[in-house]
Amino acid sequence: MKKYPIYSVQNFSCNDVHRDFYVNTFREHLKSHSFVEEPHRHDSYLMVFFTNGSGLHEVDFDQFEIKRGSLFVMQPGQMHHWSLSEDIEGFVIIFSQELYNLYFGQKKINEYNFYHSIHNRPEMVFEEKEMLKILPYFDLIIQENIQNNKLQLDKMLNLLDCIHIEISRKYSETYSHQAHSYNIKINKFELLLEQYFRQEKLPSFYAEKLNITLKHLNRICNEILQKTATEVIMDRVILEVKRMLIDKQLAVNEVAFAVGYEDYSYFSRFFKKQTGMSPTEFRNTVR
Repeated sequence: MKKYPIYSVQNFSCNDVHRDFYVNTFREHLKSHSFVEEPHRHDSYLMVFFTNGSGLHEVDFDQFEIKRGSLFVMQPGQMHHWSLSEDIEGFVIIFSQELYNLYFGQKKINEYNFYHSIHNRPEMVFEEKEMLKILPYFDLIIQENIQNNKLQLDKMLNLLDCIHIEISRKYSETYSHQAHSYNIKINKFELLLEQYFRQEKLPSFYAEKLNITLKHLNRICNEILQKTATEVIMDRVILEVKRMLIDKQLAVNEVAFAVGYEDYSYFSRFFKKQTGMSPTEFRNTVR
C-alpha cells in the first residue's frame, strides 16, 4: 500500500538559520531531491519558475505543459508531481506561511490574489519580455542564498515579495475578474468552505454565514468562477475525495466518512455522477 508524503520546508532545507525558507536552482534541487518527481504534497507554499526544458506538471489532477516561462504557485495541501525533460532549468522557492506573515506583519501571504483560492489556476506563462522583469529577482535571491551576509533572510524575503508583486500584476491582467467588486465575498465564501465543506454541503448554509441571499451567492459564483455555489462546494468535496483516494491505506468507506457521507452507496453514486467513475475505479487509475 502506498501513502503519498507531505513534505515540509525542512525536508529540503539543511540551513538551520533559515529552516522555513528554501531556494535553489531547479537543476540543483533535483540532484538531492529526486523524490519530488513522485506524487506528493507540501505543508508550505511552493513557487517554481522554469527557464528551460519541457515536461508535464500535474496539480490536483489537472495537467499543465511545462515550457520556458512557465511559473507555478502552489498552496499548502495541493497534490502534484512532474514529468521533466533532461534539459530542465529554473528556480524553486519553498516557504512557510508562518515565516512570511510574521516578517511582513500587516500583509498576509493569502492576500495575494493568486494564492488565496483553490479555484485559481496554479500556472502562468511569462513571455520573453515579461521574463526580463521577474528573472533578475530569482537570480538575486539565489546569489544571496549562497552568501553569508548580514540581514540575509531579510533581503531574501523582500526579493521574494518583489517576485510576488510581479506575479500579482500579471495575474490581475490575465484574470481580470480578480479586481471585481465581488472579490471580498468570494474570498470569504472560500474561507468558510475550507472550514465547513466536510459537514456542510448546502449553499444556503454559506449564504447565511455571509449574510446574503442564496440568489446573490449564486450570482457572485457565476460572475467570478462561472459556476453555481453548489458546483463550487461539490468541486471542493470531490477534490478532497480524490486527494484521499490516492492514499491506498485508507478504505473507500473511510474516505466517504471523512468528508461527511455516512451512506457509502450514496457517496459512491455521488462520486460517479461527478467524475464518471466509481471511487475504486478512480483509485485504480492513479499511479
